[in-house]
Parts: sequence; C-alpha cells; structure tokens
Amino acid sequence: MRRWCFLFLCVIVSFNALAQNVINGKVVTNSNNPVAKASVFLNNATFGTATNDDGTFSLRGVKPGQYDLVVSAIGFEEYTQKVMVGSAATNLNISLTPKVMMMREVIISTNADWKKNFEQFKKDFIGVTENARFCKIENPKILNLSYSRKKMELEAFTDEFLVMENDALGYRVKFLLKEFLSSALNNTTSYSGRALFEELPGTEAQKAKWKQKRDEAYYGSARHFYRSLYKNRLKQEGFEIYDFNRAVDPNRAPDVVIQKKLKQFQMVNRDSVRYWLAQQNMPRWYKEKLTKPALTGYQIIRKPPQEGLFVMTFPNYLYVVYTKKHETQDFKDLYRPLDMENFETSVITLLSPAVFFDLNGTVVADSPLYEGTWSKAKLANLLPVDYEPSEQVGN
Repeated sequence: MRRWCFLFLCVIVSFNALAQNVINGKVVTNSNNPVAKASVFLNNATFGTATNDDGTFSLRGVKPGQYDLVVSAIGFEEYTQKVMVGSAATNLNISLTPKVMMMREVIISTNADWKKNFEQFKKDFIGVTENARFCKIENPKILNLSYSRKKMELEAFTDEFLVMENDALGYRVKFLLKEFLSSALNNTTSYSGRALFEELPGTEAQKAKWKQKRDEAYYGSARHFYRSLYKNRLKQEGFEIYDFNRAVDPNRAPDVVIQKKLKQFQMVNRDSVRYWLAQQNMPRWYKEKLTKPALTGYQIIRKPPQEGLFVMTFPNYLYVVYTKKHETQDFKDLYRPLDMENFETSVITLLSPAVFFDLNGTVVADSPLYEGTWSKAKLANLLPVDYEPSEQVGN
C-alpha cells in the first residue's frame, strides 16, 4: 500500500512540476474585445500557438529561462514582452494596439538586380556552411532588397514571415525580418527580427540524422559556451578562455578609404590599384598579445539581481578556444599563436561594458561582436533557444 501511495505522490509531483512551466494568457483589443487566431510564440524557440475564440492561449512544457513572447495579428501592432519561465506558472493579460498604416519607401529594381541581391542575401543571412546547401527559402518574393553601391551595403526587410526549410537540421523556420544590413566594407552582418522553429516531419532515420547534425551545430557554439560559463563547466565542456589585447595597425588605411581608392583607380592606374590591394590584404591588427594562463569562468561572470540572468564582462577582448573541434576555414585577421593547435577559435568584442545572457545561453541584452568560428554561425546553423543536446561522449 505504501508503495502505491509513493508512486501516486510521484505522479502528482511530476504533473505539478510540468504544469508549472506554462505560459497562460488572454489577448484583447484596447476596448477589451477578445482577439481570436492571433499568433503567439516564443522568439527563437519551438513554442507557438494561436489564440482561441475567446482570446485565450496556453504554451506548455516551456524550458525555464527568459524569452521574448511575441503576439502577431492582422490589423494590430506586434506585441512583445520578456517573460521569465521558472518554478511558477506565468499568467499574462495582453492588449493589442491597432496598427497605424505607414508607407515604406518604394524600392524599384530590375529582375536581374533582385536576383543578384537575393544571392548575396542568402550568403549573408543563411550562410555558406555545409548545412546551408540544404536550406531553401519557400517564399523569397516577399523580401524587399536594396543595394547601395556607394556604401557597399545590402539592406532587406519583410512585412510577413519569411519561411525557410532547413533539411539539414530538420526545422521549418519562420522569420519576420525587421531589419537586415550587410556591409562589404566592414565585413559585418547585422539583423533583427522574430523567429519560430517548427519540427519537420520525417522518418526515424531522418530524425536520428537531424539530431546528429543539431548536436554538431550546438557543440562549440556561442550558446554552448554561455551555458558552460554559468554552470562553471568551461574546461569539462572543452572551452579555454584568455585575455586578449591588440591594436589597430596605423599603417593600414581604413576600409572605406581602401574601397574608395580601388574604385577610383581600377580603370586608370595599375600601380595605384596594386598599392591599394596590398593595403586591403594587410592585417587590421598588430601588437596582438594572448595572456596566459587561461582565465576561469569566475573571472568574467557576474550574477545580477534579476533571477535567471548572468553578466559577462572583461577589460580587453576575450579569446575563446574550443578544443574538441578543429577549424577548417582560414580567417585572415584572426590571431593564432604558433604553439596553439588549430582548434575552433572565436574573439568576443564587447560593444558595451557587459553582456547579459540567460539560462538558455541566449544573449538578451548588449550583444557583442564575434570574429572567427562564431562569425560563420548564420541561419543555417541556428538552433532554437530551448534546444537540449545529446550527452557528449567522454563527459
């Protein structure tokens, strides 16, 4: 009898624990009328639903952590709210604001220009990794693309979800692209938007293959690093971190000047072109110094008052080495000591005094700049924030 009572209590405790990781809510208008069929989802995660006729919704089984909850409905402004999922259920009352119709700038381009811009967009947004070969955008014509030859910048946005099928990782990704900017001068890409991941249907063999590819994308990634950092498992997970310092080489002209000169002399002066090409090929940095021994996680992480958040800060640059994979790509401006094996390596540059990240290993404020291995991580290798990998062999 006691055994059955114990089992019954375990079932109740398990059920209650599961029920607590729930986000419940109701979506209404400013006049308190329910909004039916509104899309409700957690940004960059696999949790999404639509509101019922009475405006209510429920997202169950959500992994603890901080998320951006997004509500989208025709005729209303997009609603976003940060929610912290923890030990207690989350209950939300959401009021939507009617959308004010605004005219965007009309972009006129030839079909040839659009195709050229689209190919560049795919390279900069989806990536050029092996996984990118198995990605297909299902509705490319909703993209608004414009390229500035003077600035050497490609801009893009969408008014509805851009749908990409990633047959390498087994996801259909719906991405509402608010802003996208790719600069050939600075060799940087930045974008903002909302994404929902959906599992693709597949056979057991396909799902096993997808799981393997997802693990490959996860291990050594920035998300893997942040999770290992707050758990104090950097060394066990294969990461080494170093204080890194460097200075801009004063003998190299700024990129904007180099590109301007190359364009100016390309048809009239071969010697000048050779000089500016040599400038372009010069390393950006000099006086590069890696300080040993390696840092510990405690030296760069702080715990703020907010539950479920962590802060990373360091004085110069952070040099991150992942010792369980070797790098296959050569990065011209990435410093690598002669006595260091060719492991995957990334450099983190803070664009503000600190970086805030959560339990899922997601940067939630003040995103840094990544160079090296992590700079290759485009949409083709992106995993939902709630992804949990298989156990590493040897751990």
